[in-house]
Amino acid sequence: MSEPEPPSSPIPPRPEPPSDPEPLPGEDKSFSGWLMEGLHARSPSSGRSGVHHLHQYPWWKVMCLTGVDYFSTLGYQPGIAFLAAGALAPLATAILVLVTLFVALPIYSQVAQKSPHGQGSILMLEELLPRWRGKGAVLLLLGFAFTDFIITITLSAADATAHILENPFVPQGFHHPVLVTLLLLSFLGAIFLRGFREAIGVAVAIVAVYLALNAVVLVAGLHEVFAHPEVLAGWRAALFAQHGSPWAMLGLGLLLFPKLALGLSGFETGVAVMPLVRGDPGDTEDAPRGRIRNTRKLLATAAVIMSVALLASSVVTTLLIPAHEFEKGGGANGRALAYLAHRFFGDAFGTAYDLSTIAILWFAGASAMAGLLNLVPRYLPPYGMAPDWARATRPLVLVFTFVCFVVTILFEADVDAQGGAYATGVLALMLSASVAVTIAHWGSRGRRALYGAMTAVFAYTFVDNVIERPEGLKIASFFIVAIVVASLTSRAIRSTELRILDVRLTAKARAFVAEAAPHPVRIIAHRPDKRTIEEYDRKERQAREDHSLDDGEPLVFLEVTQGDASEFEGEIEVRGVRVGRHRVLRCQSPAIPNAIAALLLHVRDQTGLIPHAYFGWTEGNPITYVLRYLAFGEGDTAPVTREVLRKAIANPLERPRIHVG
Repeated sequence: MSEPEPPSSPIPPRPEPPSDPEPLPGEDKSFSGWLMEGLHARSPSSGRSGVHHLHQYPWWKVMCLTGVDYFSTLGYQPGIAFLAAGALAPLATAILVLVTLFVALPIYSQVAQKSPHGQGSILMLEELLPRWRGKGAVLLLLGFAFTDFIITITLSAADATAHILENPFVPQGFHHPVLVTLLLLSFLGAIFLRGFREAIGVAVAIVAVYLALNAVVLVAGLHEVFAHPEVLAGWRAALFAQHGSPWAMLGLGLLLFPKLALGLSGFETGVAVMPLVRGDPGDTEDAPRGRIRNTRKLLATAAVIMSVALLASSVVTTLLIPAHEFEKGGGANGRALAYLAHRFFGDAFGTAYDLSTIAILWFAGASAMAGLLNLVPRYLPPYGMAPDWARATRPLVLVFTFVCFVVTILFEADVDAQGGAYATGVLALMLSASVAVTIAHWGSRGRRALYGAMTAVFAYTFVDNVIERPEGLKIASFFIVAIVVASLTSRAIRSTELRILDVRLTAKARAFVAEAAPHPVRIIAHRPDKRTIEEYDRKERQAREDHSLDDGEPLVFLEVTQGDASEFEGEIEVRGVRVGRHRVLRCQSPAIPNAIAALLLHVRDQTGLIPHAYFGWTEGNPITYVLRYLAFGEGDTAPVTREVLRKAIANPLERPRIHVG
């Protein structure tokens, strides 16, 4: 079966994409142009992902963006600590602080160094696992990342709603938690539709006000504690009466640590937003040393601020708030510091504190949204596991906001119902980070033991959380399954795209193509065996007989070696090799038909003549070959090559010709 021979007259080459993919000012003012702004043309220079470069900011401003998630835990962490540990809450919080400073911070300092473009531990584990196993690990971790980040957005918005409804000045007409939460989520999405610059500015203002008001409340609380020594003495007496010895207190505090682990929730987002951190002028994409150093400053500063605030808040709330107020329905349930703000300074200041808490809880989802907007374009579209529009920011914002709407409605904006999933996502990512760092330092016995011990801490915490709240793993499993199904479906749909970003010919390969002039280049697709002269002689005779080619017409063999089929996009370098009198082109590619199509188009553009490719019939079940192509990048090569060309070139007269005989 052959396609009709076209005339050999030259055709105009395909127009090259503009070298600068940035849209010109005022170039496209339509809604679709605005929606897809920043969606760059893929090219070898655009990197693996083709994601557009983001504006960068001083590290302390980006810290505020991650801090809206991390610092917002002050809104509920003291209450969680008291409900879990009672009078022992300050000691349990001290253990959390030690883990923060001496386990989580060192782990994520290493993650920042190993993945300076924000991919986090996901990239580290992908590089440690070959081919489809690495892609499988990425999809698994992306499922946990989705769980963490999406539930961060919905839970924080629901918690902000709870603070709104518990304020004494709020009218009863506002007591519709789901509707109020959906409204808050809409505002968050609208800010990101505007851009990261707006999100950074809002985050800086919210964090500055929130930390200042918390400092006022904590200083007043500590002053109250030290002004009344009997409060401290009564707490100490209650501790020894309940637990006997300091060793028993320490042991119980260690057992209770997993219940407080949400206080670690800001580290993964701190790494995910690394591309927003401004480095040094001399930074390069391969070695952004300034960005790494500044991200470590970000992580350390946030960890120290949070550690001090957590310890102080646990002490003042445990010692100054009656136990029954922490229970469900009590004035301090989920809002212990807000309770003290109203008690110390009255309802006017307390309402100001409530507003700042509502603002930071509402905007806590901003760091999670920023993390998602960085992770998804770097993984799923380059794997073929999401549509190409997923490289643009605004469509993703709309998708994530819609998902948050669905989650909020399903959970009825209930904070407690989402807590298990939140903790599961956070701890799974922290465990993966510690595992990745441990493996990265496996060659050093001392560091292996150190990071191995840190991994054991997170493994214990994760397992304990899953046993205590198994619904979190169920929700995370739903996200994982949804991502895997959607990703594989997208991969199948996009499999016949022209996935080769660049074709380069060596000097000898270019000479082989030039030797065919003035005739069109005729290529024989060949699967080599022993690569002997006799093998090529036999293949050439067969091709000339099957396709009625004249003996004097020059032919070129093409041999594409199977590369890593799990890769979706790639570049090929075509080498020229002589075997006796035969000219042979050789290259390696993740997908054989796509590489042949890309080479044919390259030859067409270089010569101005339509090339021809000749294939033999493939015998066997066609469904089997389809599955082989999707999984391994090879199958019934001729029809797939033709389909790739059909999708890439609209005009049939300009497509390279495919012959099967």
